[in-house]
Amino acid sequence: MLIGKVVGTLVATRKTETMEGLKFLVVKQVDLEGHEAGEYVIAADAVQAGIGDYVLYAKGSSARMTVQTDKRPCDGVIMAVVDTWDVHGEVKYQKE
Repeated sequence: MLIGKVVGTLVATRKTETMEGLKFLVVKQVDLEGHEAGEYVIAADAVQAGIGDYVLYAKGSSARMTVQTDKRPCDGVIMAVVDTWDVHGEVKYQKE
């Protein structure tokens, strides 16, 4: 699992039937301090995340292990919206 921030949306009106009904979001990987540090990923949203949310996401074959993405050609999935995280007892993020 990776921590990322939802920074945008992606709309694809023409797609394979197996991807119908999925919402796609643009996620930017962040480090444990919450700073952008890594790649952008297009991920299927399995948890109703929104722009600005910090999320946990998975890539690769792990992305096909949610109910919403099972047996779909999906390489990224958002599986949790982060409420808080701390590192060594110091709160790095707290959702308002």
